[in-house]
Amino acid sequence: MTKRAFRHEFKYVCSEAQLACLRGRLGGIMKVDKHADADGRYNIRSVYFDDYQNSGYYENENGTDPREKFRIRIYNASTEVIVLECKRKAHGMTQKQSCKISKKMLDDLLSGEITTLEMNDIPVWNKFAAAYNTRQLRPKVIVDYERTVYVCPIGNVRVTFDRNISSSTDFKHFGEKNIAKRPIMPCGHHILEVKYDELLPDFIYKSLEIEALQRTTFSKYYLCRKYNMK
Repeated sequence: MTKRAFRHEFKYVCSEAQLACLRGRLGGIMKVDKHADADGRYNIRSVYFDDYQNSGYYENENGTDPREKFRIRIYNASTEVIVLECKRKAHGMTQKQSCKISKKMLDDLLSGEITTLEMNDIPVWNKFAAAYNTRQLRPKVIVDYERTVYVCPIGNVRVTFDRNISSSTDFKHFGEKNIAKRPIMPCGHHILEVKYDELLPDFIYKSLEIEALQRTTFSKYYLCRKYNMK
């Protein structure tokens, strides 16, 4: 199990031209994530869970503080590594707890046929299982996008470009390369995220200064569910 410290996280809506400008600036002062392909990108696909009252959706819409949401994430449409995460937001900062789960457990959860989860010795799993059993957490939406990541060890900074953000409810094919999905952002619009621990180095801060960046408080989960409420 992994439990990370609370981090600062800021999100912005930006254009492809703005990302191209940032890429030129950050390429000389930060490193591209080692897991990226030759183009500096990799695919992230997550299935998000919510309860029968859609509490997670409305808490995000209302800015509830603190709040938590659960998701299961894979990379590059591969189920070799499947991660359950609990993301908590409090006082403008975020924290993640995570653990790996099996392909069988993923399939059972996405089938909708399993109604009760057993506890074990992993705290984040037990938190998820308790919510699943008592609040009827169920898969609600798939969020799929391409990510470029620049990293810096000073301040543990991660600057991410998230392109082609799409929404889907094709749970049956979650682990396959191609799934039925639709874009949720206007053409040419993407999400920039800036994450760091206690310090954002000044040389990175200045490189991120671009006019007309639109800061947003809504998560990709919220934006995808907004067009897929069910």
